[in-house]
Amino acid sequence: MTKNLSNLSVLVSGASVAGPAVALDLSRLGARVTVVEKAPELRGGGFAVDFRGHVHRTVLTSMGIWDEIHTRQTHMGRQTVVDADGTPRVDLPADMMSGDVEIFRGELARIMYERTKDDVEYVFGDSIATLAEDPQGVDITFERGAPRRFDLVVGADGLHSHTRRLVFGDESRYLRFFDHYVAGFDVPNHLGLDRTGRVYSEPGRAVVVGNYDGDPDRAGALLVFRSEELRYDRRDVTAQKRILRERFAGLGWEGPTILKALEETDDLYFDAIAQIHVDRLTKGRVALLGDAGYGATMGGMGTGVAIVGAYVLAGELALADGDFRTAFAEYETRIRDFAKGCQKISGNAGPFFAPATERRIRSRDRMYRILASRPLARFFKRMTEKAATDIKLREYPF
Repeated sequence: MTKNLSNLSVLVSGASVAGPAVALDLSRLGARVTVVEKAPELRGGGFAVDFRGHVHRTVLTSMGIWDEIHTRQTHMGRQTVVDADGTPRVDLPADMMSGDVEIFRGELARIMYERTKDDVEYVFGDSIATLAEDPQGVDITFERGAPRRFDLVVGADGLHSHTRRLVFGDESRYLRFFDHYVAGFDVPNHLGLDRTGRVYSEPGRAVVVGNYDGDPDRAGALLVFRSEELRYDRRDVTAQKRILRERFAGLGWEGPTILKALEETDDLYFDAIAQIHVDRLTKGRVALLGDAGYGATMGGMGTGVAIVGAYVLAGELALADGDFRTAFAEYETRIRDFAKGCQKISGNAGPFFAPATERRIRSRDRMYRILASRPLARFFKRMTEKAATDIKLREYPF
């Protein structure tokens, strides 16, 4: 194994997906990597994420985790758009919604953590407080731990990145709101789903119920609604539940059952459908990776982009023998357009699930009925893979 980064110390902020990915890639090149994560332990669960096309496969195979992802995949089948009485309107094939292989975000993070825990230092329950860069490195103070010094810092701490705020400025400069919100939580599997899903839409709001792991008792609910930008505390779950109750009051189909499950859940995800657009992905000795630099809440293949971005960032550091200025410039050049291409797809996520009018709901259903038909299914698959494969990977010394 090539180990030409043994003199490089790197602090990675965030242990969701992008953080463990770049930790895996850097550690196998010999770098000394520390990952700091504000959560008290590795986070499980989360939404299912998918990979598609030869670029994702090449990177995941190089990382040594392609086969294990398949072992732990969801095996999700079709998702069906239904009327208020549950009558099917259109089937959405598995590869349309779930790519070549799909896995829960928490499972993916666990795979990479297990691969790196013996070579990478993980610090849970802490986060960066301040960064001070000089020509030789970066001095870090932590919220809880003792101050330390590193050669480089990678901000891989998500759409609402604290690292980005400290180094690049306030989030309001970079976050672009897309007129919709999304929520996710577990519900009882009262529909008896088995690795299938149901999608129900009313003008400006929608609910998806899916069973992704074969558990006969549990399913996941995804709620999407159109809205003006809301003011709320991202840590106030009670306020978020109140917003959802108000927005989904009177929802047809399984609405009452889902809202009952909302009241009982203690694990709610709630956020705006938004994207991050920064002027630069690097500044001095700090680089942004994944959602922190080019994120999209849903629909933009964010996990795939993060995995590819980690591979390119680590690979360019190896090619440059640790010269971060050269490596960061190449990382910017090679990832920016690729990430933007994937972000373009995510702009349609809200209107896809929750079209604004009944007429647009019918139009969506007609379009996907045509695209899911046998003559066009292969064409549609190629179309969905186009953004995921629109990058030429260099040969890196992994």
